[in-house]
Amino acid sequence: MKKEFTFLSKDGKTNIHAIEWIPEGQILGVLQICHGMVEYIDRYDEFAQFLAKNGYYVVGHDHLGHGQSVVSSDYLGYFAEKEGNACVIADIHKLRALTEEKYPNLPYIMLGHSMGSFLLRQYLGNYAEGLSAAIIMGTGQQPDLILGAGKTICRLIAGIKGWTYRSKLVNGMAIGGYNKRFEAENCPAAWLSKNTESTMKYADDPLCTYTFTVNAYYNMFTGMGIMNRQEKKGMFRKDLPLLLVAGQDDPVGNFGKSVENLYQFYQKCGIQHVQLKLYKDDRHEILNELDREVVYEDILSWIKSI
Repeated sequence: MKKEFTFLSKDGKTNIHAIEWIPEGQILGVLQICHGMVEYIDRYDEFAQFLAKNGYYVVGHDHLGHGQSVVSSDYLGYFAEKEGNACVIADIHKLRALTEEKYPNLPYIMLGHSMGSFLLRQYLGNYAEGLSAAIIMGTGQQPDLILGAGKTICRLIAGIKGWTYRSKLVNGMAIGGYNKRFEAENCPAAWLSKNTESTMKYADDPLCTYTFTVNAYYNMFTGMGIMNRQEKKGMFRKDLPLLLVAGQDDPVGNFGKSVENLYQFYQKCGIQHVQLKLYKDDRHEILNELDREVVYEDILSWIKSI
């Protein structure tokens, strides 16, 4: 059963839109999804329905500035006036708290995709206690120098244009090169997957085709910087099972290289249970790829094994 609900954001004024997928029979565990940038939680419906049919309660929400978690369409791609990154992290934690009230004694797993993977990695630096496992999907790495430069550019532009301004410059710096390898396919979203039905649907969706504001970019860069500092300091549970999954042709993960580097970093840091799975020829959205049924089954098997 699929149900929608709302809860109040940390920003104090936005009703956060959320969805839960409830199994019909015995519930074996909980999976909370943190979606990526410029998308929304209902895009995970097929995957969530699959897990629900296999006994797992799935829940997720539209982050601030995404999907139906906006006060108006003008605020698509805008986090919050103050401490936007902190608000997004707080909303993730609030949904977890609300869910744990409903299902207090079940294994609790979190999955973060793309921007959601950066949010989840940051989240694990402070709130990993009590979790059973985490799945880091479609992730990557950015050095502090680039993140700092990005924040400076965002501040300069905001000083002239305001924080709701949508900058082609910043957007191009952040994601403009992702489609370069796939330009021959004549689809601006080809980097997402080989599944043309999915990519064309994405390209035609107004909730997936807006440009992030400088506010959202600034806060995303801020969060990634916090994530980098936390991980360098070893601020994560070494006994928490982690699964890193990505497409081998995903430009966000530098075509597998950044994901492999992160895997090796976690191993060196002494994380006891970390696994890596790269899907050959798959791109960024492995949950929407042509071989997504394989991905679904692999994730389900891993969840059952922890």
